[in-house]
Amino acid sequence: MANVENRVSENVEGEYYVDDQCIACGVCVGEAPDNFEMSGDYAYVFKQPENEDEREACESALNACPVDAIGNDG
Repeated sequence: MANVENRVSENVEGEYYVDDQCIACGVCVGEAPDNFEMSGDYAYVFKQPENEDEREACESALNACPVDAIGNDG
């Protein structure tokens, strides 16, 4: 389970975040390309969801993450 205290610094403020357990597999970028980007060694949230479609994509990314590095504190 993702830990908000370990979120990577590139995440924008908001409910979704990626923590330091990310293994840069790219699944989240594939699931929610409008919200997640890669930064070499890990992914991060560059834009919080702005509509229901983006929110569903972020939830899909959260559920698909193989190491549970995506959190939702909303």
